[in-house]
Amino acid sequence: MRILVTNDDGLTSEGIQVLASVLRRDHEVWVVAPSTNRSGVSHGISMTDPLQFRPFGEREYSCSGLPVDCSITGSLGIMPTRPDLVLSGINRGANMGTDIVYSGTAAAARQAVFSGLRGIAVSLVAEEDPFFWEPLACFVRDNLATLVSLCSADCFVNINAPSRQEYRGVRMTNVSRRNYRDSIVMHDGPDGNKYSFFHGGIIETDGDENSDWRAVEDGYVSVSCIYAHPVSIPVADVPSFRI
Repeated sequence: MRILVTNDDGLTSEGIQVLASVLRRDHEVWVVAPSTNRSGVSHGISMTDPLQFRPFGEREYSCSGLPVDCSITGSLGIMPTRPDLVLSGINRGANMGTDIVYSGTAAAARQAVFSGLRGIAVSLVAEEDPFFWEPLACFVRDNLATLVSLCSADCFVNINAPSRQEYRGVRMTNVSRRNYRDSIVMHDGPDGNKYSFFHGGIIETDGDENSDWRAVEDGYVSVSCIYAHPVSIPVADVPSFRI
């Protein structure tokens, strides 16, 4: 299989390097990833400035832009032919539930669907050591055909796993709701401008026994199928509007 691997943590992050290394044993792997950490950029895209792609060894490039830029240009410009799959990760930290809205990792997989390709996002739910990348990379490699079969023209696959050497199993899950309790601190600068500083809060998660969050908490690999395209909600009682 011809695979484009990308992420939002940057080309030098351990997660993407381990994943690419494991997949190269059986597949043709191309790596196109941001030159620096681009976490939390969601589905941002560079539309006015040119992008720089710097080679780092065979079939490996850093990109001056965002994860979605890597997904688009990697599959349509860097690679000689379109990939069979865009694989985004392994991300350092969770991309569960509401995280998917903000995640550059998820966005790269979503963009694959927009481009008519299969997309899979992979995240290790850990913020500090120990980071067990290899078990998750091997899970993806050993189950790649099954994971690809879950992809469609409307959906990408989102994987989250606890950082552990052995998993209790795999669960197909729905998505949880996350409340981040973040805050902003404002300061008046000596230059007359205002400056804001972001402070991340304690994340509160609401999810039932079938949620991605519960699966990871229980020691399972969570696999979710995520709609890439916006879905409107039908309104039963259409209100009257004034024009």
